[in-house]
Amino acid sequence: MKTCNQFLYTIVICLIFITIYSCKDKSTPLDPNTTPLRFTENPPTIDGLASDACWTGIDWQPMNQKWIGPDYTPEDFTGKFKLRWTTDFIYIITEIRDDQLIDIYPDGLNRYWDDDCVEIFIDEDRSKGDHLKSYNAFAYHIGLDYKVADYGIDEMPHYYNDHVETIRTKNGDIYTWEMKMKVFDDTFVYDQPNTPVKLEEGKEIGFAIAYCDNDTSESRENFIGSIFIPGEDKNQGYKDAGVFGSFTLVK
Repeated sequence: MKTCNQFLYTIVICLIFITIYSCKDKSTPLDPNTTPLRFTENPPTIDGLASDACWTGIDWQPMNQKWIGPDYTPEDFTGKFKLRWTTDFIYIITEIRDDQLIDIYPDGLNRYWDDDCVEIFIDEDRSKGDHLKSYNAFAYHIGLDYKVADYGIDEMPHYYNDHVETIRTKNGDIYTWEMKMKVFDDTFVYDQPNTPVKLEEGKEIGFAIAYCDNDTSESRENFIGSIFIPGEDKNQGYKDAGVFGSFTLVK
């Protein structure tokens, strides 16, 4: 009888675990160490304004990690951002305080990182690893003229203007950059027809965002990002997707 009772007890426990697992919330991030990125049914109009309903009710995330350059003052730079997603796009809005915008190099493929620009790092499948000579990930530099530059597998800079749509507005020394970004996987081929991936709940994406700040120099004076990068050399994102942060798409 004791053996029979133990058997029944084991069966009951197993059924309880099966029931709990089958009822598990499907919106739970696959990796608890990633940050949830919320879906929106009402995507924003890309007009450089933070007034769309989808931007309310979510907190600003800071861009406060100094990757390159000396200490800076809040009057020289502060930055923050928000994200949303739909099936087709990731939406990004940033507010940047910059006391002086500068565009030293009019050729958008020449030292574009030394002009004021927003830089978006995106790793479609969070596979991490090198992307300097591949499309395993992208490091989009969005210039003041809205051109989007990054290196290709040929180790030469190219434009990817159709990947990110941007509008920037100004209020004093506060600049609001609003962006709509397509997401491409590592099958991307430059100068060929490419289809962006369809985004879906549960997908994990490597991501970081940064600002190249230059006031008066031939080279950028500061590079400030959204994530902490260990070690002395923090300028790693342009080649190593392993230093990106990560998001899990949730509804």
